[in-house]
Amino acid sequence: MARQLILGTAGHIDHGKTALVRALTGVDTDRLPEEKARGITIDIGFAHLDLGEVRYGIVDVPGHERFIRNMLAGAAGIDVAMLVVAADDSIMPQTREHLAILELLQIPTGLVVLTKCDLADADWLELVEEDVRSLVRETFLREAPIVRTSAHRGEGLDELKRSLLEIASTSPTTRPGPQAPGLFRLPVDRSFVLEGRGTIVTGTVWSGTARVGDELDWLPVGRTVRVRGLQTHGETVESVAAGQRAAVNLTGVHHSEIVRGHELASPHHLKASRRITAHLRVLRESPLPLRHRDRVRIHLGTQEAIAWVRLLGESRLEPGASGMAQLISPRPIVCRGRQPLIIRAESPLVTLGGGVVLQCAGERVVRRAASVLRTIAGLLADDNLMRADAVLFHLQPREVSVADLACELGVDHEAAQGLIDRLRQTGRLRALAVSARRTVLLHADHVRQLESHVSEALARLHAQSPMEAAIPRARIVQALAWVDADLVQGVLALMIESGDVIASAAGVAQRDHSPRLTEAQEALRKRLVARYERDAFTPPEPVELAAEHGAGEDEVRALLALCVQRGELVHLGAVLYLHAARHACLIERIDSALAGGRELTVSEIRNLLDTSRRYAVPICEYLDRIGMTARRGDARVAGPRAGARAAIAGQSASGASV
Repeated sequence: MARQLILGTAGHIDHGKTALVRALTGVDTDRLPEEKARGITIDIGFAHLDLGEVRYGIVDVPGHERFIRNMLAGAAGIDVAMLVVAADDSIMPQTREHLAILELLQIPTGLVVLTKCDLADADWLELVEEDVRSLVRETFLREAPIVRTSAHRGEGLDELKRSLLEIASTSPTTRPGPQAPGLFRLPVDRSFVLEGRGTIVTGTVWSGTARVGDELDWLPVGRTVRVRGLQTHGETVESVAAGQRAAVNLTGVHHSEIVRGHELASPHHLKASRRITAHLRVLRESPLPLRHRDRVRIHLGTQEAIAWVRLLGESRLEPGASGMAQLISPRPIVCRGRQPLIIRAESPLVTLGGGVVLQCAGERVVRRAASVLRTIAGLLADDNLMRADAVLFHLQPREVSVADLACELGVDHEAAQGLIDRLRQTGRLRALAVSARRTVLLHADHVRQLESHVSEALARLHAQSPMEAAIPRARIVQALAWVDADLVQGVLALMIESGDVIASAAGVAQRDHSPRLTEAQEALRKRLVARYERDAFTPPEPVELAAEHGAGEDEVRALLALCVQRGELVHLGAVLYLHAARHACLIERIDSALAGGRELTVSEIRNLLDTSRRYAVPICEYLDRIGMTARRGDARVAGPRAGARAAIAGQSASGASV
């Protein structure tokens, strides 16, 4: 099978790009009536050139400054650039601008073609070629061949073809920017309808393969469409692959709905976001600086979007400077990690610079924070493992997703899973058991941060409630309401396992925490415990105790809660507490009385405990709740936990509020 590459033209208006393509291929890429009437290229046009084992799909772009947006839509998909300079005009403004755009788009290779050489003498041609060499000296075209041609006379075309063949044999096998080889991606540059066929979209296949019958994601809309048919360069095919121009016949979408800038992709391969993080560079030739909060036009693939610039390290980037930024758009943008982008001023329409995407769906970050800038800089690393570490850190404290990592890194899901496995092995990812059935992965730095937040929350809660031996987990979750509750529970489990936090039935506490009572509070606590032991099954209520001892009701309730946590009292519900020894006696008496299938009425239980109905009724309800008894009409019978007196008594000793 022939190698498939995309060749794109670039250069100033009226420098003969379209005439050169027509001379090479026999195809007139000016398809619009207005183009033919005005004699200028307005929109991108397409042709193809077969050179033995190489097939070039050709994208011809307009050279007029008013149509730079169309030039960008075409240039974003090319593998090889052909910078065209007219010999009679030499270098012109759009020659420079197009070259700068190609450089920002990270086009890896190309050549320079001098056209209209029949209109210049030999000395002038030497001067033009010298100027071109000077222009491209610091660009990707610095060692590129310069081919002299005349489309009118057919001169230089054979040499041009030989140069294109040589470039094809040495050009990179992957597109500019990381692409997942197994996953399909096609930015749409045209959409129309054919009678009897329905919706047709065209574009350059950036990566992967699509086949007839495949279902694809339609982004940024977020719907699924199906491939009804495929063509490449007018030939009906069963599949299209990276490096080919493709016409895709779709079902599930009207042609007016899908437009230039939309993308087709393998399911769950790409995502759209209104905020991306990028590393930006302002061109040295830019007439304007890039300022914080500037409103600009950004170009990614075939899409153009308005966005606000949020510079992260500076207030402005002068021409020639670079820095980190976030770009916020009112509508979703589709991209992948490390994808090149172009930035143009909203007005006047000039190219300011460009950069690369670092995060496809970046969280809002603090400006001018050195630590943030350092971690974001990790996204620029060449090593995929280092970049994966940085990507997963910037996913913020949420569960690691293979799909998120694949999109942010620009790799396929298999490679992303391999990186996750390696990061787990090195301890950079940690597993959190957030429930009995679910474990999530979290970046180790975020685990440490969450552990710190939990420790700080525990310290605050201990300070607020110094008489409590343990803090209920629900209160810790509430204190960290801005963190996912499952993650808090998972981090607590890790801290309990490591011994940093002590767990009990009543809650959790810092390892070195012990309730702090004043001498008066300690004396009152002892009197309360003694009172509950003495009153047995006719215990006092907190409000009664507060009045009796001249203390606040809240203070008494806090002391009672501490006694429950210490196992000195058992909380039966509402305002009813029993001394732990009396609770054990309760369980023993009821268990013995129910032996042999006997039934007990409330009155019998009241007499058994030597108490009044006021206490007997809530005690019976408590026994029902814990399964010691079960209600049958007006009587109680042995419940599912009858006979388990030791286990129930053990709960009270551990401080459970049962």
